[in-house]
Amino acid sequence: MTTISSDAATLPPLGRDELLRYSRHLLLDQVGVEGQRRLKAARVLLVGAGGLGSPTALYLAAAGVGTIGIVDFDVVDASNLQRQILHGTADVGRAKTASARDTLHDINPNVHVQTFETQLTPENALEILRDFDIVIDGSDSFATRFLTSDASVLLGKPNVYGSIFRFEGQASVFNVDGGPCYRCLFREPPPPGLVPNCAEAGVLGVLPGLLGTIQATEALKLILGIGEPLIGRLLLVDALEMRFQTVTVRRDPSCPSCGDAVHGGGTIHSLADRAQDYHAAACDVPDAVAAGAITEITPAELAARISRGDDFELIDVREPHEWEIAHLEGARLVPLGTIPNALADLDRSRDVVLYCKGGVRSLRAAEALQQIGFTRLTSVAGGILRWSAEVDPTVPRY
Repeated sequence: MTTISSDAATLPPLGRDELLRYSRHLLLDQVGVEGQRRLKAARVLLVGAGGLGSPTALYLAAAGVGTIGIVDFDVVDASNLQRQILHGTADVGRAKTASARDTLHDINPNVHVQTFETQLTPENALEILRDFDIVIDGSDSFATRFLTSDASVLLGKPNVYGSIFRFEGQASVFNVDGGPCYRCLFREPPPPGLVPNCAEAGVLGVLPGLLGTIQATEALKLILGIGEPLIGRLLLVDALEMRFQTVTVRRDPSCPSCGDAVHGGGTIHSLADRAQDYHAAACDVPDAVAAGAITEITPAELAARISRGDDFELIDVREPHEWEIAHLEGARLVPLGTIPNALADLDRSRDVVLYCKGGVRSLRAAEALQQIGFTRLTSVAGGILRWSAEVDPTVPRY
């Protein structure tokens, strides 16, 4: 397996304080002084400073990776603290990049933390990734995963992948030694709104700790050139059963990203070639909404309609356990999975206003109702979270 830094003569030396700090590494035959110097010379980029990025960054910094880059455009929210252990209560409202930098410097002041407080886009991805040895994907959207993967392939960078959902996770190492890339596993983004994110579906707080630590382990193995990384293998983690299994993932010769031209692959020559895959809106918004067939209103506009006494049916499409946390007065609970049958007999000449937690599921519900003949449909943009922020702060956020 190819190591990231192969010329030992150019590796940076270790100071006396570093010899003590990394002494347990130095005792390992597979690491030793030269291996630790390789770690110090390495440059690793984290895409995301959230659930996966937190444990990954902490362990890379503690291990002595010399330069850690962090791309994230979000700020710390109280709902992050259940799993995003880079950040603390005092960091709520701060940029995640700033919070991460301070935490990592406290863990290891020898590490250089390079922050990019921006969203990864087709316009900046190649420039940001270019100067790093390894890219670690800790993102939470399909748009960013496809962008990270395609940019890594174009630049020839290893891509250490991880993802989480409720109680399950995945990890693999892509684009190394002729192995597959992310598109060999998932050729295209899923249909809009099909797969909810953590904010909609929830996630066990320790799960990103498991997967992020695995990602950090794989990155260290790549830098040191030791062990058997997850190249051509997808690790599946089931935290409820505490079951780990791997499945084989082969490079697809027809893959548009890393495939061979002779097999019809390798058609992505620039990020502009598949720009439609890299926009979150394209992955999150149902087709009917994107086409303008379903309208949205703001929580303030909904409040005005309620205040005027307008005649409409207010439908909450979340799950019963979410309803127990918070709901809007006068609403009727109809979980998304029951929508077509539960509302089939509703008066179709009456306005129907739907809401959920953040505005995605209500759009899916509106699309489902439209397909069975409803036309007077409106979705509340931003859902109950935005209602709490802009209309009634006594409604709990979760």
